[in-house]
Amino acid sequence: MACCHYFSEIEGNETVFSVDATAISCGHGVLKELGHEIKSLRLSRVAIFTDAHVSKLWFFEEALASCKLAGIDVTIFDESRVEPSDRSMMNAIKFAQEGQFEGFVSIGGGSVIDTCKLANLYSSYPADFEDYVNAPLGKGIPVPGSLKPHIACPTTAGTGSECTGIAVFDLISQNVKTGIASKYLKPSRALIEPAVTQTLPSSVVACSGFDVLSHALESYTASPFTNRSKLDNPGLRPLSQGSNPWSDMGCREALRLSGLYLERAVNDENDQEARENMMFAATLAGIAFGNSGVHIPHAMSYSVAGMIKDFNPVGYPSDHAMCPHGMSVIVNAPAVFRFTAEHCPQRHFQAAELLGADVAGANEEDSGELLANKISNMMKKTGMPNGVSGVGYAQAHVGELANGAFAQQRLLSNAPCDVKESDLKLLYQQAMSYW
Repeated sequence: MACCHYFSEIEGNETVFSVDATAISCGHGVLKELGHEIKSLRLSRVAIFTDAHVSKLWFFEEALASCKLAGIDVTIFDESRVEPSDRSMMNAIKFAQEGQFEGFVSIGGGSVIDTCKLANLYSSYPADFEDYVNAPLGKGIPVPGSLKPHIACPTTAGTGSECTGIAVFDLISQNVKTGIASKYLKPSRALIEPAVTQTLPSSVVACSGFDVLSHALESYTASPFTNRSKLDNPGLRPLSQGSNPWSDMGCREALRLSGLYLERAVNDENDQEARENMMFAATLAGIAFGNSGVHIPHAMSYSVAGMIKDFNPVGYPSDHAMCPHGMSVIVNAPAVFRFTAEHCPQRHFQAAELLGADVAGANEEDSGELLANKISNMMKKTGMPNGVSGVGYAQAHVGELANGAFAQQRLLSNAPCDVKESDLKLLYQQAMSYW
C-alpha cells in the first residue's frame, strides 16, 4: 500500500500496517459512566489503581460513586508511584495476584495506568519480572495472550498510555528506564474526562504537554512501516511498526493542537480551552504512537530519567529524586531533530509548520533548524530546563548516558536512520544546553 511517496513499496518488505485502538469515550461527565462500563464488561469485582494524591480529588470520588451505584465490588490500590520503578511495580503485582480480581480500572496519570497494566499482566501470566521486560535489558519474552479487562481513566494530558500497549518504569539495578511492550497491554477501554486538567500544576502541564509533542513528532518522523522486512507470520508484526497513514493523521492534529495550546495551557491555569485541547491532543498522539512507535528522544530519555541523582522538579513528589518523563524526553529533542532532519526533511518541515514556526522564505534544507528552534523556544516559554545540563548532567556523564540509551534498541530501530552509540554521545553533548 503506497499511500504517498514516504510509504513506497520495497520488494520483500512490509506492505501491510495494523491498527489496534482502544475503545474511547471522551467528554465532560464521562467518569459518571464508569460503573456502566464495568458492568458492560460483565465484571462485578475490580481493583481500582490510583495514587495517594488522585484518590483525594473530586473526579476520583465521582468515579467511585458511579461504581457503587452500579453495585460493583471495588478494592482500591492507592500506592502507585509517580515515575514507577521495578520495585513499586512488584508491590502492585503482589496486590493484584493476591486479590484475584475480575478486571482492573486505572485512574491517574501514565504512571498509574502503566502500573495497572503490569499488575494485570503478571497476575494473569505470573513470571519472573525480567521475563517480559524489553531485550536486551530483560528477556523480552512475548506476552502469552489477552489480559483481563482494563478501563483506563487518564488524569494528565500527556502520556497517552490509555491508548498504548506500553508500560515504562525505572530498572533500578541498571540505572535506566525501560519497559514492556505488547498489544495485549493496551487497555480495553478509556474514559477521558477533559475537566481533570483543572487540578494540574503548571509544571505537570508542561511536562505532560511536551510528552504529547514528542510522541507526535517521533511517530511522524519514524521510519516508514514499508522499511521493515515482511514477516511470514503477521502475528509477529511489532507493536512499533513505523510511521503509517493511520498514525500520521493523529500526529498532524496533535502537533497542530500542541502549537496552538501548549504554551497557553502551561502559563494560564484558568485557560480551560487550552488545557482541554491538550487532553485531546494527548489521546490523539497516544493512538498514533501506539501503532507506529517513537524513537531517539525517548531512547535517550530513559538514561536521563534512570540515572537522575538529585533533581526534584516543582509540582512533583519530593520523596525521591526524579525527572518527569516528558521533561526527560524534551531536553533531548532539539538536538535529535537537527540530527534526523536530513533523512526525512519534508516531514520535519511540515512538523515545524504545524507547531507554528515561521517558515516564510525557508525550504526543506532548513527543516532541522526550524524544528529544533521552535521546540527550544517553546521550552523556554514554559519553564523547561535548558537541556540535559538543566536536570543535573555534565559532559562527564555523556558516555554513561549514551550506553544506557544504546540499550533501547526497540526504540532506536524505529528511527529514520541508523543510530550508533557514537551518534548518541554526540547528541547528548549537543543536548547539554540550547540557549
